[in-house]
Amino acid sequence: MEFKPPFIDVTYHREEFIYNQRPSGYYEKSAIRKRPGTVGICAALMHRYGVDSVPHLICGGFSVEETENALIDLNFLGINNVLALRGDARQFEDKFIPQVDGHKYALDLVRQIGGMNQGKYQDLNIQNGEPTDFCIGIAGYPEKHFESPNFATDLHFTKEKVDAGAGYIVTQMFYDNKHYFNFVEMCRQEGISVPIIPGIKVLKNNSQLVSVPKNFYIDFPDALVDAVTAEPKHVNAIGKEWATKQVEGLLSKGVPGVHFYIMNDTSTIVDIVKKFQ
Repeated sequence: MEFKPPFIDVTYHREEFIYNQRPSGYYEKSAIRKRPGTVGICAALMHRYGVDSVPHLICGGFSVEETENALIDLNFLGINNVLALRGDARQFEDKFIPQVDGHKYALDLVRQIGGMNQGKYQDLNIQNGEPTDFCIGIAGYPEKHFESPNFATDLHFTKEKVDAGAGYIVTQMFYDNKHYFNFVEMCRQEGISVPIIPGIKVLKNNSQLVSVPKNFYIDFPDALVDAVTAEPKHVNAIGKEWATKQVEGLLSKGVPGVHFYIMNDTSTIVDIVKKFQ
């Protein structure tokens, strides 16, 4: 909090399934969710620190009615910024499978939130419903979403989400700033004028050279890979220096802000941000 961040966003983890063995020897399937939940953490952040919190809302694991209930709770708590995402497939599924009576795409989720901003609720008996005032964020992919056949298709759907009410974009992580600036340029050519906030994740250890491209479908620049390969014991320092230079380059071009994917690595982010005070 010493850096006075304008917002802190909080991810959402969909339910996971575990199998508990019964005394009979059979296994019982149980669904579990992380506690405290995203809404509770966001409310605590705002209450304790007076900073805007941005909960992630995902399609997976929620029916349309459950999504509306969550949004009503958020609105009641005064949490009026959300990031609308489709969410990932479960670990044991090879593709995303929507919840029964849930949204299949993030576009549908954006449309639902935009409808509530106009006082439109799922319960058709509600007349003159109180409009909400959610500011809706969406994800952007400087190296293309892995399920899109090409960049043109990816940008088309991004534009649809903006037209449906999205007010800003937070990008997937990238390690070469040219990907971000190219993405912004293509968005502007597509008629997307909302702020586009770059996302940065610091390379922390050698295993991430494999896990990050595999899980997030992005590339590492040759220079970064070569530096880590030459001095693998210094990967933490190399990653921190690389991210610092990325932030310097982004800020020099007047980006609207920088979003850090912290993932529990708070000390590294603190060291980087201190250099820009």
